[in-house]
Amino acid sequence: MASTSQPLRGKRACKKIFWAVFPHACFILSLVIYAFLGALMFSHIEGNRKVNLSEEYRKFLQNLWHISRNLSDNMTENEELFKEKIHALLNTAERDWFVNPKDIWTFFGSLFFCCTVFTTVGYGNTYPVTRIGKYLCMLYALFGIPLMFLVLTDMGDILATVLSKSYNEFRKLQSKILASKLCSGSTCNKGDELKSRTQSKVVINEPLTIMEVLKSQPGVKKKPTKYRNAEIFEMLIARENEHTKPARNKSIERWSSCPELARGKTMSRVMENFDKIGKQLEKLDVPIVLMVLVIFVYISCAAAILPNWETRLDFQEAFYFCFITLTTIGFGDTQLEHPKFFLFFSLYIIIGMEIVFIAFKLGQDRLIGLYKKVISFCGEKKVPSKKVYPK
Repeated sequence: MASTSQPLRGKRACKKIFWAVFPHACFILSLVIYAFLGALMFSHIEGNRKVNLSEEYRKFLQNLWHISRNLSDNMTENEELFKEKIHALLNTAERDWFVNPKDIWTFFGSLFFCCTVFTTVGYGNTYPVTRIGKYLCMLYALFGIPLMFLVLTDMGDILATVLSKSYNEFRKLQSKILASKLCSGSTCNKGDELKSRTQSKVVINEPLTIMEVLKSQPGVKKKPTKYRNAEIFEMLIARENEHTKPARNKSIERWSSCPELARGKTMSRVMENFDKIGKQLEKLDVPIVLMVLVIFVYISCAAAILPNWETRLDFQEAFYFCFITLTTIGFGDTQLEHPKFFLFFSLYIIIGMEIVFIAFKLGQDRLIGLYKKVISFCGEKKVPSKKVYPK
């Protein structure tokens, strides 16, 4: 029986772990599928569009030819004036004139664009040009942004649990170290001796029968038989209740052994896991300085790795780019030469956005607490004191 029960317990434990992980995996998998479908859609629509050179493009080339011809004919022309003309002409140029759509809207380029859409970063380097692409981009963001926020909230619970447990363990370790420093060796040894003595004196004997209970209580022998019989009857009822408790557990085991009821029980547990999303994030209470330190270390790690393939970026520029990305500001002033490599940082972006979101949530809670204190302080100052007049 023991050998057969151990595999059953292992299977039940694996099922519990699976159904506990299922909501988290479901959200992440749905976001990945959503990003891949969006990449296929935008690469097909925007990548296969025809580039029609407008009349403005022809005028741009004609003006550029005139400026270059005047420069070659009159070499003594003011150089500053030539720079101003070229600068003014280049400001009228459009990026779509010089870029092939198939080179931008590849699968990985479209996937990078989809990630910037539902993460609300929006660098502005890649954007839809066709009317159908713009409409689909609005529809894609309408469903993708809530899904991304759902993933952030779900991962926020995991990070909040890890942070709170780590912080609590750190506080416990800190308190133990302080206690060991404050506690002298002699007093601690005396305290341990007192504890060992008190524990050695306390001996718990559990009687097996009612007769042993009566023998161990001499006060019962002195009472009349009428009262003794009443106490014996009460003890018998209490012992009978103890025997009936395992029967309830057996009924529960029968209920769980039924496959239909067990399936309903597991489904109810899965539904409870879905309902618990965001609860751990609300309970998180760690110092805001700790979160700022975590953000600084997290961004610094990426800023040290990013310049390995983005040669135009140094540590400071990479740090700035990662901060603008994780805070979803996304100016687009820093352009990446290899956005494909940055796609491998997708998990890094999601976790980093979650850490920044937790920091913002903690800062919001601290600001609300500060406002409450200020309002209560001002309210106490403005409340007039009651004057007591003599009768």
